[in-house]
Amino acid sequence: MLHELFTPSVQHALDLVGIFVFAISGALLAVRKNFDVFGIAVLAEVTALGGGLFRDLIIGAVPPAAFTDLGYFLMPLVATVLVFFLHPQVERTQTAVNVFDAAGLGLFCVAGTVKAYEYGLGLTSSAALGLATAVGGGVLRDVLANEVPSLLRWDRDLYAVPAIVGATMVVLCIRFEVLNDVTSGLAALTAFVLRLLAMRFHWRAPRAWNRRSSATEETEKATAW
Repeated sequence: MLHELFTPSVQHALDLVGIFVFAISGALLAVRKNFDVFGIAVLAEVTALGGGLFRDLIIGAVPPAAFTDLGYFLMPLVATVLVFFLHPQVERTQTAVNVFDAAGLGLFCVAGTVKAYEYGLGLTSSAALGLATAVGGGVLRDVLANEVPSLLRWDRDLYAVPAIVGATMVVLCIRFEVLNDVTSGLAALTAFVLRLLAMRFHWRAPRAWNRRSSATEETEKATAW
């Protein structure tokens, strides 16, 4: 099904662009954490390939694409070299990196969902793996860097939600047999635009209803004493 939506060369090029941008975000975090060059490379590889690797192992697409296509493995290393020598300049282009990251999010949530369905998963499971494909690498990156994963933090702009919306649109198109290059592109575009809007207007997921912040509680305790 995926090869019917995009030609192999176009799909491969889009994959490499998404992998490169995800790798940049991993490498930049490694620099901020003062990792050495090996640590930068590891975080770049994990961020770029972690989601797809998890998906392929779950659906039984082995060996995973990350190990059968040399380009997939080398692209994060290119990002590593770029960030290692030019990280101040790369940091200054963070807005552009974020835009491409949002595009990769949209592309990977669609491609991951379609591939999972091709391997026999149900619609709900396919959407879940589409989400995992899009955000899994970022979760692994944050865990290795000893941080709370960004998509679990209330003070970060929406990231998983746009991917969920994109993956859901794909499975609905599959359910009603209208998945084609136009509808799949629309799903990826929707996720992309939602992520851009979330960054622009700082949209965040709600926290527990009537929750009192720990900071407020600590202040009240200190006042009582």
